[in-house]
Amino acid sequence: MGKIFKFQQDVDTDQIIASQYLLFSTIDEMKTYTFESLDPNFASEVKPGDFVVASENFGCGSSREQAPSVLKALGVKAVIAKSFARIFYRNAINIGLPVIVCKDLHENVNAGDDMELDMKAGVVRVNGKEFQCTKLPEYMQGILDQGGLIASLNKED
Repeated sequence: MGKIFKFQQDVDTDQIIASQYLLFSTIDEMKTYTFESLDPNFASEVKPGDFVVASENFGCGSSREQAPSVLKALGVKAVIAKSFARIFYRNAINIGLPVIVCKDLHENVNAGDDMELDMKAGVVRVNGKEFQCTKLPEYMQGILDQGGLIASLNKED
C-alpha cells in the first residue's frame, strides 16, 4: 500500500528533474529536487512504496536517464500513467523502475489516496475499486526484479 502523488499530462523530464541539477555528480544529490516546479514538497513527502500517477505522455522531453533514476532513488514503487514517452519508458525499464499503463486510473483517484498495485496480475486497487492495467510479461517482470535491464544483463555474464 502506498500513497498517490498525482500529475497531469505531458510531464516532461525537465519537470521531473530540472537541467540545472544535472550538474550534481550523483542521483542522491539530485533527488531532493524531483518535481520541484510541479510539487516543491514531493521529495520531502514521498516515501518508499508510494506511487506517481499521471495522465498522458509522462516523461516527454529529453532522453535523460536521471528522470526515472531520481524517482527510483526516492523509493517510488511505480509510475502509472495513461501513456509514456517512449524514451522515458525505456530508461525506466533500464534502471528497474516499473512503469505501468492504466487508462482509467487517473480520473478515478486523488493525490493522497492509498493504493495497492499487483504487477503480476496487472491490477490496481484504490478507493474500493479495481482497475485493470497493462500486465507486464514475465520476462519484463524478471528484468525489473533484478534491478533493471542493465543489472539483468550484467548478471548474465
